[in-house]
Amino acid sequence: MTDKKTIGIPRAISYYNYFPFWYGFFSNLEIDIILSDPTTKKTVSDGASLVVTETCLPIKVYVGHVINLIEKGVKNIFVPSIQSIAPKIYNCSKIRGLPDLIRNVVRGDFKIIEATLDRSEKNNDLIDFVTEIANQFDIVDTNKIKQAQTAGFVVQNNFNVMVQNGLDFENALKYAKNAQVIIPPKQEEKPISVALIGHGYNIYDKHASMDIFKKLDKMDVRVYNSYQLTPEQLKGGMASLNSTLYWANQHEVTGCAGHYFQDDKIDGIITITAFGCGPDSLMLEDIKRKSKNFNKPILNLTIDEHTGEAGFITRIEAFCDMLYRNKRVKLLKQKNTVDKFITGV
Repeated sequence: MTDKKTIGIPRAISYYNYFPFWYGFFSNLEIDIILSDPTTKKTVSDGASLVVTETCLPIKVYVGHVINLIEKGVKNIFVPSIQSIAPKIYNCSKIRGLPDLIRNVVRGDFKIIEATLDRSEKNNDLIDFVTEIANQFDIVDTNKIKQAQTAGFVVQNNFNVMVQNGLDFENALKYAKNAQVIIPPKQEEKPISVALIGHGYNIYDKHASMDIFKKLDKMDVRVYNSYQLTPEQLKGGMASLNSTLYWANQHEVTGCAGHYFQDDKIDGIITITAFGCGPDSLMLEDIKRKSKNFNKPILNLTIDEHTGEAGFITRIEAFCDMLYRNKRVKLLKQKNTVDKFITGV
């Protein structure tokens, strides 16, 4: 694994949004990708041991994944600094400072492959960002880098099409990596449906979310999330809540909530946020205040490394039981209305 044409990617933070792009990009440049292992209790413990207690869970998990890659013998680890994805649209300070954080808290024989994307600055477009990365592998051919960028977009777009059509994250990623687009059959209807609101690294990391998708499926609940929405739908959700976009990942929380508040098939909203996350606390407060206009129940689940699974499950079960009761009452009222119309009584 000492070959310079190998790069390690932590299975955390931006992995859940942009890994399909990076897979296409690095593969086209013939750079082998080594992923860290899925999150475990050890991953979280390793990361938490190196940062201050107040650090949010996603960052602790990220540090733990970097350590996992070092333990695998990976010499080049990809740690980008994504400052801003559009003019005046920023990431939180911890994500912006990831390279500095890793450089200062993690010790080991490895090199950080870093680059900065700051769309709020002039002359800092995506092509400049990916060129900075490619140059660190002595790849300077502009056409080759542009070709790799295009290959990345192809994989990312294929992935997006599949998740927007209801394919689960892992299968969509598997098919996208194999240059396939598989549209799943229409899912069977379930008694109740919920919208699961949260960042990809909070809902799709099975350890952090305690595999919430599987738990809800066992309760016979249909789950929707931001990955199934188009950018236009997410923007529309933001507009419905009269919210101003500031945070880079605000669409997948505020925009997602705004969209599903208006969706009649959604019976309730479940949000998952990391304890100590400043941006999430602001988004959640905005969502809770404006939810009163839509009459949809909300359950907020806050996660950190100390979250107990028993209490987590109990809260979900109680919330879903309440949704079932609400649905039965609603259906009964509809039936009574129809009966009165037919009988004329």
